[in-house]
Amino acid sequence: MGAEGESMLQLAAEAFQSRNFDLAADIYECQLAGARDPGSRQELMVKRADALTFGGKLPEALDVYRQASEIERLKPVHLASLVEHLSASIRRQDAGCGQGRGEEAGAAAAAAFPGAGATGCAHADFHCRMCLSFLFEPVTLPCGHSFCKRCLEREGGERERERPVVCRQCRDSSRVADVQSYRVNVVLSGLLAKRFPALHQAGRLRREGNGLYAERKVEAALEKYNQAILMAPMDHILFSNRSQIHSSLKHYKKALRDAEVTCRLKPRWSKGHIRKAQALVSLGRTEEALREYLVCLSIEPDCRLAKTEAHKLLSHLLAPVTDHGPEHISDYSSILSSRAHVKNAIRVPFQTLSPSMLSSESRLPSTPPAQRDTSESGEGKGQGKPEVWRPVLCFPLKRKRRSSEEEEAEERRQERTDENKRSRSEPAAATDSSNCDGGDVLEAADLECSLCMRLFYEPVTTPCGHTFCLQCLERCLDHNPKCPLCKEELSEYLVQRQFCKTVLMEKLISKYLPTDLVERQKIQREEMAELSNLNKNVPIFVCTMAFPTVPCPLHIFEPCYRLMIRRCIETGTNCFGMCLADNVKGFADYGCLLEIRDVKFFSDGRSVVNTIGRRRFKVVQHSERDGYNTADIEYLEDVKVEGVAERELESLHDAVYDQALVWVNSLKTEQKERIEGHFGPMPEKDSELQACPNGPSWCWWLLAVLPLEGRAQLPFLAITSLKNRLSGIRKVLLFMAQCRHR
Repeated sequence: MGAEGESMLQLAAEAFQSRNFDLAADIYECQLAGARDPGSRQELMVKRADALTFGGKLPEALDVYRQASEIERLKPVHLASLVEHLSASIRRQDAGCGQGRGEEAGAAAAAAFPGAGATGCAHADFHCRMCLSFLFEPVTLPCGHSFCKRCLEREGGERERERPVVCRQCRDSSRVADVQSYRVNVVLSGLLAKRFPALHQAGRLRREGNGLYAERKVEAALEKYNQAILMAPMDHILFSNRSQIHSSLKHYKKALRDAEVTCRLKPRWSKGHIRKAQALVSLGRTEEALREYLVCLSIEPDCRLAKTEAHKLLSHLLAPVTDHGPEHISDYSSILSSRAHVKNAIRVPFQTLSPSMLSSESRLPSTPPAQRDTSESGEGKGQGKPEVWRPVLCFPLKRKRRSSEEEEAEERRQERTDENKRSRSEPAAATDSSNCDGGDVLEAADLECSLCMRLFYEPVTTPCGHTFCLQCLERCLDHNPKCPLCKEELSEYLVQRQFCKTVLMEKLISKYLPTDLVERQKIQREEMAELSNLNKNVPIFVCTMAFPTVPCPLHIFEPCYRLMIRRCIETGTNCFGMCLADNVKGFADYGCLLEIRDVKFFSDGRSVVNTIGRRRFKVVQHSERDGYNTADIEYLEDVKVEGVAERELESLHDAVYDQALVWVNSLKTEQKERIEGHFGPMPEKDSELQACPNGPSWCWWLLAVLPLEGRAQLPFLAITSLKNRLSGIRKVLLFMAQCRHR
């Protein structure tokens, strides 16, 4: 191809990108006239067909695709644009139908089964957001959301080589580690088993059936699923998996019936449409299978299996016809008419669901949903002719031969025999499955913390599957970084310090135990109010001297002080007192209130707390709480002076400040740098001496760096006269100067 041809192809590509599809199609058609190489001709035909497709000329586009397939069978890459366009068109039309598939399905299910949800129980709070079924063996992720263990394992296996697993609810992947190591939430699992025995038993049967299927004991697996469906007749997962089992046994009609029930129960679940498409392919109904794959892609555009199979079916259907079928493709308008199909898939089926359909051998209505007129669902009211759903594409079909009438009759006889065998157990099972309204009888004892023996408050689930109140767990981890129940190591969990509340448990408590929750919140508020009082029972850290405005970094490792620091943060005060130890009283009568500015936690529970001094106080009463000291305190302020006393104070202040500068500048360079690195540089003189109740900040800075013992520093905190404090500092500086001269 010459330079001019390359230029025209570039122009066509630009026209396509700018959505000028008619121009792109015309250019490709012109280029076809001069193309001689079969490969080039096919490539140009496919591009022209793509342009016609996106330009809304689907019949003409399909004809061009067919012509291209006569040169060589089309590959998936050739059909990617067609599949994308068809699925996107279905998605757009379905979105404009007024009421979504899920909403219509829910309404239809409610009409057919009053009081039943998607899994056959009255409450939808216990569903997994991955499989949309009853939550079986729930696992709680670090973000606080819960899913079925099997769903997480399957999700982890599918994405292991591609990208990390993300939470389906909050889309967080930063803390989702190896999902294979996550344990079942003990409290939640026990609660569901106790309150929803039928659904829980159905989940156990499903798990047993999966195990038997993996061992290739297909008949035994089928029996397990038959029992499970009798217990949970509205669980779409059970019908979907049983459809797969029927396919393995080559019972394709039964597989299709189960897949159709799956799609009716959960129209917005892509896997159900895949199951249906697979069954249709096995029955030779290729066009209907293609439609299901396209519907699946309209729900989940990134579904790799649906894309691959849709490409294969389109390639097959567009291949040259070798029999005496028609030589052209016709009736293309129905390819995008998914609305009637969707409404039939949602509304009509629930009118025919009955207990007799729950066994694997029960029969659905003989007329496939794809061939029923929409008058059954109310679409054709008031019209002369009912709107009939036509096949997606009327391609020249290459169908398998139908079974003979004798074979069909034999199959029907066998189905009736098997159905009679199950008829005795059906009524009892159906009755049991309706009694799954356990959410209405939840008791506070079902959601009780094993540490404080009270209703969960801010429940947190550990990686080992145990749940505790957040504060209870943190108090235990203060003493030992292991689970309080199973003793599993929680060091990595501890260092993160990102304890997210278990969302489902909070929701259950709020919804079903509102009175108990109000009482629990009241107790919590009272405790927090008591802890946040900075005059009564103020927490006291007995350690070293601290001064107002001076930084005081602390290394926290004792469990009692870990609890104390955390409570200061939780209450929002971020403050605690610092006092020297006292052999008689436990701690000194004077101290300084410290404010927490930052905390850095380590994997073993230790922490480094960055604090700064705020206010001086006098201890009124010594006490203790949960292993650490507390005190009732009253705050100290300097007494202000006026007139002559104020002028004398200013004169004294300036003289002592200059004296302090001399001492600081006399220090060795290394010593001075070390002091400034820890406490910062010496503060400047305050413009107003008596503006701050603690006096000038440079006084406290100087007292902190002077080489004095704590007992010698302590009296300065108690002094409420700035004049006396400055006089005391001057005496210390004079003493330091005399020692240097000696």
